[in-house]
Amino acid sequence: MTRDCVSAIRHDYDQIANEYARRLFNELDRKPQDCQLLHRFAGDVRSRGEVCDLGCGPGHVARRLHDDGVNVFGLDLSPRMIAQARRLSPGIPFREGNMFALDLPGNSLSGITAFYAIVNIPIALLPGAFSEFARVLAPGGLLLMAFHIGGEVLRPQEMWGQPVSMEFFHFDPDAIVSLLEQAGLVLEEKIERAPYAPEVEYQSRRAFVFARKPFTPGS
Repeated sequence: MTRDCVSAIRHDYDQIANEYARRLFNELDRKPQDCQLLHRFAGDVRSRGEVCDLGCGPGHVARRLHDDGVNVFGLDLSPRMIAQARRLSPGIPFREGNMFALDLPGNSLSGITAFYAIVNIPIALLPGAFSEFARVLAPGGLLLMAFHIGGEVLRPQEMWGQPVSMEFFHFDPDAIVSLLEQAGLVLEEKIERAPYAPEVEYQSRRAFVFARKPFTPGS
């Protein structure tokens, strides 16, 4: 991921962090299927080690996992978003980080959640992120990823009154699965759903992917 792209994403999320947290921290309360999938993920990883919520934003996914007994920490590119997460969930560790260069040992995580963490990244750059996911997951480690379905690229000029320059990408689920498999992960399930009501979320179809790092001889 280019330095300019990283800087633009960090800057824009810093600008909208306060309003993002105010509007979206409690959004999972109105998304029962998403919560069901997170609970399923928690049941798999709960007793097996540390979990990273990548692109954690204000920490709402990490908070849900923590309350479900998962040893989770959150990681985000935006320091102001991390500040919001720490304020809202002081009992959970949150830290700054870049998914293209994770400051984590290889084979160290029992799981990764990435809810819309790739939304601002063009598909040509995703193999670099997915390789990092595969590197830091322990053998048998589980990834749960969520993203928007489609082929469009949205370029809003502002969000919640703040000017932004980042792009928002929608993806073909089969293309994302193919890239994950190229990175060495194995698909367990791909789930799609229609959007919830307009007052709950942006009106796009959503995809959820469970993928696992396989065990290898000697692992």
